Amino acid sequence: MRNPTQPQGSRDPRQEHLDAAGSQRLEDAGRARNQLDGERVWQLLETVADPEIPVLSVLDLGIVRYVRWVPSGEGLDRLHVGITPTYSGCPATEVIRQGIRGALDEGGFPDAVIDEVLAPAWSSDWLTESGRKKLASFGIAPPEHTVSDPRHILRAPTPVTCPRCGSRDTQRVSEFGSTPCKAHYRCIGCLEPFDYFKCL
Repeated sequence: MRNPTQPQGSRDPRQEHLDAAGSQRLEDAGRARNQLDGERVWQLLETVADPEIPVLSVLDLGIVRYVRWVPSGEGLDRLHVGITPTYSGCPATEVIRQGIRGALDEGGFPDAVIDEVLAPAWSSDWLTESGRKKLASFGIAPPEHTVSDPRHILRAPTPVTCPRCGSRDTQRVSEFGSTPCKAHYRCIGCLEPFDYFKCL
């Protein structure tokens, strides 16, 4: 029943308050859902391996820039996942994209958009500490210095630690190893060959 003091045709402020409260609840529920879904997406991405070094996930590589929801014109937020290629022309880039696409599809996010983020460019500094340990345990020496420090260019090459015996008495055999991002080394201490993940 209309309040007799309320002007004809005006909206009941009590109804406006209820509508606003309902909208706020829906908005809060949407944020909570997005947060839970975001955690699920990060878990899915952890299962996507680098095809060239399968011991590493795309999260270990540090190529996933963001997981976020962007408002769409349909009134619903749409999932966007940003990834940065390790380097221009890397043959694994498209395989990684397909792996992420497959994981999102199977995980219940078939409408997710995969964005390619080119700036800033990826560097080996973005490898996680966990990823570096995985490389070493897999027999690949992780990067020795920091790319973001340009002073290493003017210095003599840093000795590479053998991932098998820990010796610093190593020798580079070839600038390129099993893949372009790795160099091939030999340990003088244990005489074992190994790959070194180059600073990029």
